[in-house]
Amino acid sequence: MTISAQTLDAATARFVAEDWQSGQLRLICTARWQETPDVVSFRFRAAEPLKFRFKPGQFITFQLAIGDEILHRSYTISSSPSRPHSLMVTIKRVSGGKVSNYLLDNLQPGHSLLAMGPFGEFNLVDIPAPRYLFLSAGCGITPMYSMTRYLTDTLGPEADICFIHSAKTQDDVIYRDSLQAMAKHYGGLSLGILLQHESTPSLLAADGWFQGYLDEPLLRQLAPDFHDRTVYVCGSERFMKACKSLFDSLGFDMARYHQENFGMVTPAPSADATTALYSLSVAEQSTQLRAEQSLLEGIEAMQLPIIAACRSGVCGACKCRVVEGEVVSSSQQTLTAEEIAAGMVLACSSRPLSDVKLLL
Repeated sequence: MTISAQTLDAATARFVAEDWQSGQLRLICTARWQETPDVVSFRFRAAEPLKFRFKPGQFITFQLAIGDEILHRSYTISSSPSRPHSLMVTIKRVSGGKVSNYLLDNLQPGHSLLAMGPFGEFNLVDIPAPRYLFLSAGCGITPMYSMTRYLTDTLGPEADICFIHSAKTQDDVIYRDSLQAMAKHYGGLSLGILLQHESTPSLLAADGWFQGYLDEPLLRQLAPDFHDRTVYVCGSERFMKACKSLFDSLGFDMARYHQENFGMVTPAPSADATTALYSLSVAEQSTQLRAEQSLLEGIEAMQLPIIAACRSGVCGACKCRVVEGEVVSSSQQTLTAEEIAAGMVLACSSRPLSDVKLLL
């Protein structure tokens, strides 16, 4: 087979490409495949030759035009920066999910979209550790997979990882074959898979497969040295609440306990939230906002330009300044002490306590 000069030039360009570490770029989908019945992984390359540099565990934000709306949604980078020539994102179909369902139904190899990032402090660089305990459930596996791939790629047999993943059934285990292959190849990776709705004796007799939810006996069986590890947790709100309660009850040093959640953060409403109504003003526009609504909801109702990426107080994309009025915030992640003192808030995680005037 003869390789054309054009193909050779393109291949060479990939290896001499500059690093992408932040900012907006256009991604080209190069492949998609089914991970589970309702989860699909997509692989991307940059429109121009780039090597992707990011912290394992971080996420990017897609910008899509769907109908007459410009929407932003955040997804974990499930690939590893140790394999820098492509990005992988894994997306679960969500009932009523406008963006996730659009991507699963429409995004095909050859299609492109805009992305921004990377974002997120839940990563191996900002949370370093000598020994790791990864706990995940459902799609919460995505940052853990990126971290595990990076550690096994760079440390090989010296990587010390205990990885416990929970799923409904064996068919719902994302990256199942890949994880089992890594565990077989790297002695420093211990893998345990917990199935909540599976009772197949032959499967559960296999090494590393268990039935039930994570509790103290299973934790001590799968990670007997958990007190000596740094814990990373990602999954549903209920899963993370149960894990935190378990570790707290066992006297774990919670300074070494870290969790990630991309679910919508809703600040607790005040007692009079059903009757309180405030004015939200931005430049020459204004709208009415109930006390239980976020500033972001008011900004979007006025159709003002704002990037609402994670919508959970994690990425900092919806940062804005309170010029007048009082708000309460459930998250101040990514805000510095100086920004907080200057009145900066995260719109997705803040709600009004009075009439408010904002500067975007």
